Amino acid sequence: MWGLHHSGVVAHWVDLWNNENLAQDVFLGETRVPVKILRSDHIHKAWYLLQPKGTGSKSKSDDLGQLRLKLTYIEDTVLPSACYTPLCNLLLKSPDVKPISASAAHILGDIFRERYEAVLPMVRLLLYHNRFVPFVSAVAALELDNTQEANTIFRGNSLATRCIDDMMKIVGKSYLAVTLKPVIDEICESNKTCEIDPIKLKEGDNVEVNKENLQVYVQKVFSSITQSSSNCPPLMCDVFRSLRHLACKRFQGDPHVQYSAVSSFVFLRFFAVAVLSPHSFQLRSHHPDPEIARTLTLISKTIQTLGSWGSLSKKLSSFKESYMYDFYKSFQEEKCIEKVKKFLDEISSNVSKESSRQEDAVVLKEGEVQKRTQGKKNFSKRNFKKRWLRLTNRELSYHKRKGKEALCTISVKNIQAVEKLDESAFNRKNMFQVVLSEKPLYVQAGNCVEASEWLEILGQVSRCNEGRLTTYHPSNYATGAWQCCKNQSSNAPGCKPCTITMLANLQLDIDCDREAERIFSLLSSNESKLQNMEDACASMAVYQGPQREQEEYSKFTIQEPKETFRTLKQLRNIMEELRTQHNSRNTSTAQYGSIDNPIVGKTS
Repeated sequence: MWGLHHSGVVAHWVDLWNNENLAQDVFLGETRVPVKILRSDHIHKAWYLLQPKGTGSKSKSDDLGQLRLKLTYIEDTVLPSACYTPLCNLLLKSPDVKPISASAAHILGDIFRERYEAVLPMVRLLLYHNRFVPFVSAVAALELDNTQEANTIFRGNSLATRCIDDMMKIVGKSYLAVTLKPVIDEICESNKTCEIDPIKLKEGDNVEVNKENLQVYVQKVFSSITQSSSNCPPLMCDVFRSLRHLACKRFQGDPHVQYSAVSSFVFLRFFAVAVLSPHSFQLRSHHPDPEIARTLTLISKTIQTLGSWGSLSKKLSSFKESYMYDFYKSFQEEKCIEKVKKFLDEISSNVSKESSRQEDAVVLKEGEVQKRTQGKKNFSKRNFKKRWLRLTNRELSYHKRKGKEALCTISVKNIQAVEKLDESAFNRKNMFQVVLSEKPLYVQAGNCVEASEWLEILGQVSRCNEGRLTTYHPSNYATGAWQCCKNQSSNAPGCKPCTITMLANLQLDIDCDREAERIFSLLSSNESKLQNMEDACASMAVYQGPQREQEEYSKFTIQEPKETFRTLKQLRNIMEELRTQHNSRNTSTAQYGSIDNPIVGKTS
């Protein structure tokens, strides 16, 4: 194992460690590689001697050996944030572009469809600005339009699957840690033999004992997954819910597609992959030894099969290995399918996860507030009365006092919006409104912190309601008109966009400027493909006949050539401006560290 860390802007240190079946990693040697050499345009090839830790001398050490590495050094020159605003805005409006294939984000994915990592900076930007779900829903709908059979749904390496894979790796880290890490640690540390292939058995191994060990591990992993719905991040649930809805709409005659659309991601592309390579998901610090890796491979294959939707008996006939066939038959098919179905319902249906798992309502928040009595024409202080507000995963209710019966209950699924209310509405601070199909409920919290907490928790539980509004009135309706927009119709649509509910428990450490710079670098290094796509749009706009397969631009997804061409032109103009900004920075005589020539990256 070797490690690379940055030490200031002068050099990189390369450390070599040994972790083979030892109680702790053992340091073997280190060397120093100057950054100045790596910054040059040509490829640098050289041999470096390993030195004892902290030794700066160049004397040869006979007992430390030599290390050969192949490194790629990439330097990003990040401009001030304002320089990236046009590019970010163009990418962030992608979910609203019709058709989605004409959007800047889809074009980026289309240009780099063979480079899996190229989509990552775009995904990070969309996640940070809460625009990921509408974008991935649109590209998933486009993919489903081109999917002919339900049993092949989301099985390819498409833009939709790449985006969701990256999202799950970013958002699902803590979910994996809570769900899988304890059992993965047990598997790696207990060192029980689980080989069931007769050809790979070692002398003295008992295949029945190994099969029993493997079955215990599979059951633990399977149970951990199917009982983990309450820990599934809200953003992942939102994506799964959208995929489920789109799949049902596309294949209306298939009752199982609502499950296969979700299981193809959460089992095949998330949990099974994490079990197979726990070190890649920070579940283990290092790659497991060969025997443990083999055990994890067998568990991963089993989890994929148990989690993939469909008849288990039909799957068994497709296995080439007879030992795997016998092992899978040891699981009770109906019980496994029932558990998988329940789990998939909990993470992807419109029913609240808590209410689907337990009969009793779960109290999310309660406290004393001032509530405005409905139906009154005069807005005096007497119209506001002290009430005890109580929110569960099912309903919002208010009571005369804590512990008393509810004076009124409101179903959570009927909430259309939760927004702040202008102080001028009732000349009161810390007010918010719960917008319903009838009259809104006006509430005054005890202080600004309480108001923010109510807004956040109410927004979370109602964010996926089907009747959610896109606009609202920030003030009240009085004296025959809305006080905010002066519209005289009490049923008039809102005059202000609703707040986009940020997902709880999602903390993203993302540098948007650096991600935008990476996108710019990717596009700049592939301008020929952008030009080919422009030529394809121009050709299709003039000649609408079928395109020849051997032509370069037959690889692109172009539904509306004029709209796509317009987006490409915008991209080219933005890139030209960024290129000018970079050139001006390179020739700048401003002091390094000033606002005109800021320091790039972090130093230590």
